[in-house]
Amino acid sequence: MFPPPAEQLEVLVDDAAEVIPREELGPLLERSHAEDRPLRVKLGIDPSRPDLHLGHAVVLRKLRRFQDLGHVAVLIIGDFTGRVGDPSGQSETRPFLTAEELEANAVTYLQQAGLVLDMDRAEVRRNAEWLAGLDMADVLQLTSSYTVARMLERDDFSQRYRDGKPISVVEFLYPLMQAYDSVAVRADVEMGGTDQTFNLLVGRDIQERYGQPRQVVFTMPLLEGTDGVRKMSKSFDNWVGLTEPPEEQFGKLMSIRDELIVRYLRLCTDLQPTDVETVERGLSGGSLHPNEQKRRLAREVVALYHGQDAAGSAEERFDTLFKRHEAPDDAPEHRLPDGGEPIGLVTLLSEAGLAASKSDARRLVEQGGVRIDGQPLTDPQARLPREALVGKVLQVGRRRFVRLR
Repeated sequence: MFPPPAEQLEVLVDDAAEVIPREELGPLLERSHAEDRPLRVKLGIDPSRPDLHLGHAVVLRKLRRFQDLGHVAVLIIGDFTGRVGDPSGQSETRPFLTAEELEANAVTYLQQAGLVLDMDRAEVRRNAEWLAGLDMADVLQLTSSYTVARMLERDDFSQRYRDGKPISVVEFLYPLMQAYDSVAVRADVEMGGTDQTFNLLVGRDIQERYGQPRQVVFTMPLLEGTDGVRKMSKSFDNWVGLTEPPEEQFGKLMSIRDELIVRYLRLCTDLQPTDVETVERGLSGGSLHPNEQKRRLAREVVALYHGQDAAGSAEERFDTLFKRHEAPDDAPEHRLPDGGEPIGLVTLLSEAGLAASKSDARRLVEQGGVRIDGQPLTDPQARLPREALVGKVLQVGRRRFVRLR
C-alpha cells in the first residue's frame, strides 16, 4: 500500500533543487492515485563515461524514491543523442562518440545504476528506437517547434555566442532530441541535475506541440566534489566512485571539507531528514565534532554500496593508515635487487610499481609525496643503501604502500 499523494509530495520534494511548476506535482500525484496509474518518471542518460560517482547517484537516489512510491522509472539510454554529446555547460563543441563506445559505456552504466535503482522494475529504452527513424519531414516538424532566440537563452549558448565561439547546428538539435524522448515515452515527470533545467523545460514545450500533457520538471542539486569547489567529476579528480573499493570511498569522504558534511549526509545517505538536521545543529553549536560526523558519513556511504562489514573494515584500515600510521597487512612486497650498491630512489619507485615512470617518480618526490617508514624523502637524486631499505615500508601518497624485502 503506497502513501497518499500528500505524503508522497512531502517525501519527494525534500532536498529537491526545483520542481517546475511546483503547483502541478501535487495534482499529478492525486490523478495518479485516483486512476491507479503510476507516473512515468524519465531520466535521460548519455553514456559518455563508463563510471558513476556520488554526484550521479543524487538523481538516481531520488528516482529510486519515486520507484519505492510505486511509480515507473524510465531510463533513456542516449545511444543516439550520445553521439552528439550534451552541450550543457560546455564551452566548445564536444567530440562525437562511436556507437560501440556508447554501448560499452551503457552496459557499465546500467550495472552501476543497479546499485541504486531496482532494475527489475525499471523500464530501459534506447532513444535510437525513435530518433534514428525520423525522416527529414519529421526533423523539420521538430525544429519548427522552437526558435533560435529561445535556444540562445541558454547560458552556455549565449556565453559562447558573445565570445565568438562556434556553436554547431547539431548542438541546437540536442535539446529538441532530448525533448522528443519525452514525447516518445509519454513522460509525466523528467528528472535531472540543475544543469539540465533548460533541456527539461524544452521537453514541456515540445510535448505540448505534439498534443501531450506537459511533464513536470524535477531537478536535484549538483553535488560538489571532494575539493568543495567544483561539481563532482572524474575529470576534476574530485569524485567518489560507486564501485571504488571501500577503503578508497572511506578515505576520500574523510578528506572532504567540514562545510560539506551536512550536504553529503543529506544527498548521499539514507539518514532521515530529522537526523541530518540534528547533525547540522550539533556542528553549528559545537556539540558534535566534524571528524566524527565525517566518519559517520563515510560509514553510511560505504555500507550503501558495499555492505556494513565492508564499512567496518574500511574504517579499521583508515585508522591503521592515518591514526596509527601503520602499513596495511596486505601491502604488496617488492624484492630489492641483489648486491651492495646503493639504490636510486627514483628507480626504486618505478620498479616497485609506485610510479608510472622515472619522470613520474621524480615529480612525486618533489611534491613531497614519498616516505620511508613514515619519514619524508624529498631529494629525487637520493641513492639509498640497500641495508637501510630492507624491511622498510615505501609509501606514495596516502594509500599506496610497498614492503621492501
